[in-house]
Amino acid sequence: MSARWIPLLLVVTLFPLDSGRTQEKKLLPLHVSYASVSGSRAPLWIAKDTGLFEKYGLDVRFIVIPAGNTAISALVAGDVQIIAAPGVTSMVSAARGLPVVIIGTFGPADFKLVAHPSITSFNDLKGKTVGISRTGTTVDFSVRRAISKLGLVPGKDVNILATGLGESNKRILLMLQGRIDATLATTDNIYDVESKGYKVTVLADLQELGIHTSVSDLSTTRDFIKDHRNLVRAFVMAFSEGIWLAKTNKEVALKVFRKHMRVDDPIRLERMYKIYIENQIPVKPYPMEEAIQSDIENLAPIQPEFRGKRPTDFTDSTILRELEKEGFFARLHR
Repeated sequence: MSARWIPLLLVVTLFPLDSGRTQEKKLLPLHVSYASVSGSRAPLWIAKDTGLFEKYGLDVRFIVIPAGNTAISALVAGDVQIIAAPGVTSMVSAARGLPVVIIGTFGPADFKLVAHPSITSFNDLKGKTVGISRTGTTVDFSVRRAISKLGLVPGKDVNILATGLGESNKRILLMLQGRIDATLATTDNIYDVESKGYKVTVLADLQELGIHTSVSDLSTTRDFIKDHRNLVRAFVMAFSEGIWLAKTNKEVALKVFRKHMRVDDPIRLERMYKIYIENQIPVKPYPMEEAIQSDIENLAPIQPEFRGKRPTDFTDSTILRELEKEGFFARLHR
């Protein structure tokens, strides 16, 4: 592990290693990063908290790396082996020659374009500023497509501002402070803000506009799959069983929401379960080819490397297909 990452691992490692237990069970270490704290991370938290990673022989440590490019650098350097981050970040890296590949997903995003309550219709956005997370991210592309579909020209009729904030609840607060006029947000974060007495205007539902995006994806390197396929396979099994456990044992899911997101409001917990577990996260977490194709179409006009590319150029679903062929998912659901 490179020296520059050692302080990061010491500061943000969320689950310290029980060395005695690991030596006894001979668990294999695996560092996994994710970009933000969101209800979509539930399968990861469940797999850790209920011992599923250990069941499949892994000692998984979670690391929070907010910036996608930083996560990619850590992945390529070998400081982390799997990242949970927007798939478009992995795609751009792969198009530039890095051996990064998407192996799974957390499901489709439930993004909505929301505005300051003083803005009552989409036409009021003309001359205003929409805040995104970072340039070149899924949020960026989704906002631009939404603005275009609704008849305005991004960058001309509507200003696009990179806030550096990956969590939509933080961007909403920035909007309510008057520093931006609109942003992209999840249903859960909208409810969270409104439950505190604030109001926002929902201008558009991206799924209704036909804009398909994933909330986040799982990526690794092709070299790591080649050299440590057993570790990737074990991780995918634990992650998939975490999904199954969330869908079949509601209290387990609610428990991780309470612990990791510090949510106690029963109404919000119910909404989170419905949004993330029932509606968003798929039973079989295959990469979302429709969303990846959408990203290719977004990127091709500005990055020639994407012209003529297909979703399969950026994904590796072989482990998931192997597991399904072997009856892994069928056994979970018996």
